[in-house]
Amino acid sequence: MSKDAYGRIARWYDTLFDSMNAGLRAVSKRMYPPSAEMTVLDVGCGTGSHLKAYQKVGCTVYGIDMSPAMMEVARQKLGEGANLHLGDATDMPYDDDTFDLITTTLTLHEMPPPTRDGILTEMKRTLKPDGRLLLIDYHPGKLRFPKGWLFKGIITAAEIAAGREHYANFRQFMATDGLPMLIASHQLKVEQQKIVSGGNMALFLLSVGK
Repeated sequence: MSKDAYGRIARWYDTLFDSMNAGLRAVSKRMYPPSAEMTVLDVGCGTGSHLKAYQKVGCTVYGIDMSPAMMEVARQKLGEGANLHLGDATDMPYDDDTFDLITTTLTLHEMPPPTRDGILTEMKRTLKPDGRLLLIDYHPGKLRFPKGWLFKGIITAAEIAAGREHYANFRQFMATDGLPMLIASHQLKVEQQKIVSGGNMALFLLSVGK
């Protein structure tokens, strides 16, 4: 799509969603603690908040995103020390076996299925043989009452507000088992998994056999 879907919301995105995303970042860092020697790529890096957490501990950080508006916010937040690329994550400009850790947060659910598969293929290609993938997205499993149902209502409203195509992709993602289906179809090994937000969010730490 040529139109920037996040053009209007980019400068307000952190105000609206960062409190939720901060909790996910805290869990992800406990699952795979970063160190200054690591090279980290965030796919769908958005405003750069996830990368900022890795940058603070001295990691070499890379980000890729298709939204010019979100990328502008990320550049202001991360400064010249970050390697940011505006482009398509199904065709990433990185060499094979480049990254120690590749993350993606609440990105895959908004893509059509072929795009999700293309992104996973590229993530596997650019990951070092001993590296890890960290996938964070909505989870279609059992919800805990009342927190899970409250979060579910908020998530559904936000996805509807994001537009017809976005919401259709979200519904397809949830109907086809979300991240577990992608993980199985790409033959990834689950090292750790966490289900949070009353059952609405899943974090998977994965390795790739090469």
